[in-house]
Amino acid sequence: MKKILLVLLFAAIAQISIAQDFKKVKTAVLITKWEDAKTEIDKLANDPKSKDKAEFYYYQARIYATLFKDAALRAKYPKASEVAAAALEKYAFLDAGFTKIKEFGGVEPYFDMYATYFQTGVGVFNEKSWLPAAENFVQAIKYIDIIIQNKWAASPTLTMDTTALLYAGYAYQNANQMDMAAKYYARLADSKVNEDVYLDLYRFLAQHYTKTNNEVSFFKYLAIGKEVYPKEQWDDYEVDFIDTNYDLAKKTSLYDSEDAAGKLSEQKYLQFGDLFINVKNKEKDLDSATQVKYTLKAADAFKKAYQLNNTNAAAIFNVGVIYYNIFGEFDDKVSTNIRTLRAISTANEEEFAAKKAAAKTPQAKAAVNKAAADKLAAAQAPLKQLNAALDVDVQKNIDISIDALEKAFVALKDKSEKTKRDNNLLNNCARYLTNLYEIKRNKFRGKDPQKYDMYEAKYKEFDALQNSFN
Repeated sequence: MKKILLVLLFAAIAQISIAQDFKKVKTAVLITKWEDAKTEIDKLANDPKSKDKAEFYYYQARIYATLFKDAALRAKYPKASEVAAAALEKYAFLDAGFTKIKEFGGVEPYFDMYATYFQTGVGVFNEKSWLPAAENFVQAIKYIDIIIQNKWAASPTLTMDTTALLYAGYAYQNANQMDMAAKYYARLADSKVNEDVYLDLYRFLAQHYTKTNNEVSFFKYLAIGKEVYPKEQWDDYEVDFIDTNYDLAKKTSLYDSEDAAGKLSEQKYLQFGDLFINVKNKEKDLDSATQVKYTLKAADAFKKAYQLNNTNAAAIFNVGVIYYNIFGEFDDKVSTNIRTLRAISTANEEEFAAKKAAAKTPQAKAAVNKAAADKLAAAQAPLKQLNAALDVDVQKNIDISIDALEKAFVALKDKSEKTKRDNNLLNNCARYLTNLYEIKRNKFRGKDPQKYDMYEAKYKEFDALQNSFN
């Protein structure tokens, strides 16, 4: 019986002792003697009976957070932040709903940790110590999130610390830790922040998820970017993502489906036009027929951009240049065939020269000439037929090019204020149209005087305009 009473007595004495020690801690905190408070709380830390008490961890966090907050004490006790952080973790576990925090003394430990990490982060950020800055801002965000979630902040409408999140993103970006930068920028984007200072983070997310080929995240933040910054050229980012990450088949399928559904804007048509015209440079293994297919697809896209905006001279100019180049390819084939025809004729003359010289009678000479003419005609016939067919393509592409280039010229010539780009386009239109009308004119030389005169007049009109736009 005495033994039981002694145990109970010792337990009571221990409780009284702990209570007295807590009183010392609270007194030191009350009179802001923080180093004295540290001495007293450290004594309690060595008592196993303190380890299951939320109040102990609250005061340990309160004291060490204050040591962390004071620059001089922080230098003296460099582990203060670690002790405070561990104490707050344990406190939150033992008082999960924070039901006793006001009873114990209030929420100052969380505010002290937040403010100190934030200020430290700003300091090292200004020193361009990017990774330490980021790590401090991350800790600040951790504590402000707890403050906001528990509605301890002065403003009940506060949902996040946008400044800390932005600084964290900047710091990680400057430290070249792009995934981490994206993580913190994404929190801001998810809340649809839309002040001017935040535009770059949306651009960053679009570019980052393009580089990492994260289609879901790219289109998520592209959609938010379009919503909150509607004047930004988001189509550029989308086409860049498509060009970077889609194969040619997927690009083509997307264009065809959105074109058929009427979903493509003027800008999108221009961008797909650029994409398709560059296929021959990016896709090195394509055969010539497939390259031609995509060149024509580019022309189609540029033409549809012009149809949506008939003041877009550059779009229809591109159509004109594409067909000018196609005409040039057919014309080169015609020229090659003409040189071959001449070579065949020269070879034929050489072959029959001796026979013609040996023929002594008119009948013999006539027979040799006929044989030579027949052989020459037979040898040249396939090439002449091919050139006749090629000329159809030559004339068709010339006509399409002329039509497009004249539309571009008309769209620009009467503009009251022309840019340098406008004048360059006008000079190029005049140069190309001069060449094309010269070819059209020469086709009818000695054959159709009326058409010859018509094309001669057009040739002179544009020839006089060459290099006249400055």
